[in-house]
Amino acid sequence: MNETLTPAGGEARRPGGARICYRQARVRDAADQAEVFHHAVMQGAMSHYSVAEREAWASVLPRDASAWAARHALFTTLVADCDGRCVGFLELDIPRGRIATLYVWPSLSRRGIGSTLLIHAERLLMEQGHDWAHIEASLVLAERLVRRGWQEVGEEWVERGGERLRRKRLAKRLAAVET
Repeated sequence: MNETLTPAGGEARRPGGARICYRQARVRDAADQAEVFHHAVMQGAMSHYSVAEREAWASVLPRDASAWAARHALFTTLVADCDGRCVGFLELDIPRGRIATLYVWPSLSRRGIGSTLLIHAERLLMEQGHDWAHIEASLVLAERLVRRGWQEVGEEWVERGGERLRRKRLAKRLAAVET
């Protein structure tokens, strides 16, 4: 998949006329992914996790482009591109029907970027024959996914840098969207 993904209903425009394009990640996106991840964890998750928990979570992956570029070989990575910069991304483990990560730049959250990335991920999973999508979501993301029709199927604790972090296991039955 090398084509640009377009949001349902046309182009997505943001305040100031910035256009968001959705596409598969390129190596040049890796540095931006590192920054999106770091800021989404440190700023975006502050209402649900302590400073120590967020620092441990953020330290799991370095703020280094090479680490994120290497992940492109492990996951199908979709990005939200605004003026040539990655402002959000989703890593998809297609064989397992699992969304591995979803992060959006904190100041751009709640503007539909994550939702649009999810729509594209769900479509890709359906195209590969999956009936269900699965995710282990942070408490921040889990609240939003439940509002979007995801079902909570459990809770778990993961260790990150010596801290225990609570997250939710969610699943969603995939269905073709009728137009």
